Amino acid sequence: MGTYLPPIDKPRGVYLKLAFFFVRRQFGKVMMSMRVFAARMPTAFMSYYYKMSKLDKKLQLPSQTAVLIREQVATTNMCLFCMDAARWYVITREPGDLARLDALPDYQTSPLFTDAQRAALDYATELTRDKQVQPATFARLTRHYNEREICDIVWLVASEHLNNMTNIGLGIGSDGLCELAQRTGKAAKARSDAAGKNATVSR
Repeated sequence: MGTYLPPIDKPRGVYLKLAFFFVRRQFGKVMMSMRVFAARMPTAFMSYYYKMSKLDKKLQLPSQTAVLIREQVATTNMCLFCMDAARWYVITREPGDLARLDALPDYQTSPLFTDAQRAALDYATELTRDKQVQPATFARLTRHYNEREICDIVWLVASEHLNNMTNIGLGIGSDGLCELAQRTGKAAKARSDAAGKNATVSR
C-alpha cells in the first residue's frame, strides 16, 4: 500500500532542496516522511523536527535508555517508519545494543534490561497505550529516576508520539533503512577485506 499523499521528489525552495540533497547523500535515499510530509509544509516544520533530534542530546538519560523508550512507543503505536528508523540508528551507531533492541518485546523478563529500564518502559508503554499512568507505575519510576530524568522520559514519549502520528496519519510505513544500512555495511566490509588482501599481496 502506498502513502495517502503522493511523494514529492522535486521540492520547492532552496532549503528543502538542500535538505533533500544532504539526506540523500547520507542515507542513499530521501526518507518518505520528508517526501510526503515535510515537502508540503513550511520549512519551519522541518527545522522543528531537526531541533527535536538535537534536544535529545540534552537529555540526562543514557542514550541507550532513550532509544529503547522511543522504540517502545513506536512499537506500541505500530509506527513502522519509526521502528525501522530506531533500528537503523542502533545498527549504524550502537551495534552492540542490537540484541537488547531485539529483546524489547520481552523486556519485563529479559536479563538484558535493568530494573530502571523496565520501570521506564512500563511507564512509557502505559502512557502511550492508555493515555494515563497509574500511581503505582509512577511510584516505581521515582525509585530509579530523579525529577529531571522523569521529565526527559515524558519528553521522549510525547515527541515520539508526534512522530508516530505524523507517519501513521499519512500512511508512511517502513522506509527500508535497516536493509540499506546492512547492505552498506556489507559493502564496506567487502571493500575492507579486498583492501586487506591487496595489501597482503603487495608485501
